[in-house]
Amino acid sequence: MRIKTIAIAAALLLGTGLPTIVQAQSPKTIAGGFDVGPGGFPKNFNPLVATGGFTWLSTYFEPLVIWNAGLTELEGDLARNYTMSSDQLTYTFNLVKESWHDGKPFTSKDVKFTIELAKNKVSGSLLAARLGDVASVETPDDSTVIVKLSKPNGSFLSILSQVLILPEHALAGMPPESLATSTWWSTSPVGTGPFKFKKYVTDQYVELAADDDYRGGKPKVDVLINRYFENPAAAVAALRAGEIQFTYVEPDDAASFKTDASFKLIEGGSYVVNYIGLNQKVDLFKDLRVRQAIMYAIDRNAIIESLYGGAAKPANCGYVAPQLVPEGLEAYAYDPAKAKARLTEAGWDKINGDKPITLLTYYGSPQAANVMAAIQSMLAQVGINVVPRVVDTPTYNGTVYKEGTPDWNAFPMVYAGLQNGPNPAGINPGLNKSQLPPAGFNTMRIEFDDLSAAFDKALGETDASKLDAAWQGVCKVMNKDLPWATLWVANRYGVVSNKLKDFVWTPAPGGGPYAAHPETWDIQ
Repeated sequence: MRIKTIAIAAALLLGTGLPTIVQAQSPKTIAGGFDVGPGGFPKNFNPLVATGGFTWLSTYFEPLVIWNAGLTELEGDLARNYTMSSDQLTYTFNLVKESWHDGKPFTSKDVKFTIELAKNKVSGSLLAARLGDVASVETPDDSTVIVKLSKPNGSFLSILSQVLILPEHALAGMPPESLATSTWWSTSPVGTGPFKFKKYVTDQYVELAADDDYRGGKPKVDVLINRYFENPAAAVAALRAGEIQFTYVEPDDAASFKTDASFKLIEGGSYVVNYIGLNQKVDLFKDLRVRQAIMYAIDRNAIIESLYGGAAKPANCGYVAPQLVPEGLEAYAYDPAKAKARLTEAGWDKINGDKPITLLTYYGSPQAANVMAAIQSMLAQVGINVVPRVVDTPTYNGTVYKEGTPDWNAFPMVYAGLQNGPNPAGINPGLNKSQLPPAGFNTMRIEFDDLSAAFDKALGETDASKLDAAWQGVCKVMNKDLPWATLWVANRYGVVSNKLKDFVWTPAPGGGPYAAHPETWDIQ
């Protein structure tokens, strides 16, 4: 009754010149499941060790350059523009004028510090090997950075798009080896993006607050929240209940949103090739005939139709983009009889026989469980006994990226994914012998000379007219030597509430980063 009386009194006072009582507005807030499903990386805050989650991390950290939302070209972010020398060895970046969230100025020293830190494998950085061609980083003034390479690298700018720039003044005093386990990332990080880190409630959510002084303009909403969910189904339930306004969804759930007027379904290619990794540090898969048998044993078309609803393309190398796939590849059509023959020729009974083989994955969704079960059944029919094991992403990374001599029997086979675009060099870190862990992503310890040579040739190609042919050369070697059993490139889905305006989400590999401009996101 008292609330109603105050409201009436306030209304009566309008136009009288007397003070009125104005009810405080609650902060305008967007909440989402930004780390749900592929492209997410639950509860990771350190971009140096992230293999996903960039959709969220890039709301408060920013790179020098970034892919546009369509993933068709790179554009400046913290670099307002950049130039490349004709020999592709020198890159000059002219920086924007910006401040860190704690008020300190952003300068070229921060860029130099970040690149050198990311190159240092002691920091735990998964970018170290990918930045191995960086010879020097020069800072002639506060707004200019000059990066010199030891040799041309066609993927360099794309690599830089995942190097989120960090504050030298906040991190330089920490020993690099302590950064991977530092609590700074989840308690007091400072970035340059449109939102500022406010708090992390353990295992529940992260809250960001708008940076009113952001160079791209004051964000339209006051608060951005990333909710954590154990699985996509829980996120979908929260979406339907109105608790969040966005989440990644599985294909089965996506179908149910197509006719729901309250939501918009976003669908697009994942740019990620799913594969079965075959650890070359165990004896099981060193014979090419065994690797061929695995390809022939899996009915990829049946899995795509039944479990992906047709929304995937079979991959006979690391690529499916037409300009990167040459004619004449072996299609590895489903042929269990041929698979059995290959295993017999290789002497599989003596190599392994019916002993169980762990098939490790970080994919924990119901769809992934069905895919793994189908693969398990198909391989069993030809005499390969695999046992799926699902772990969370930190456990998976801790297992496969371990330095020295890991327990190879813990991951003789993996079911995983790695980006195959928009830059075709994206799979180089997973297959080139120069990219072995802990510095790179070559977790299956592939050291095939012909394959590495094909990658190096494509990466060093400076003639744009010859690039597609160079990457086709990589595809040919992958198809012939089978470092992985490549499976498919699937579509991905996000669902957004119609209450959101100017919201951008792209099914990008690793979650991006890409130019989503969260400062323009709004909610009714």
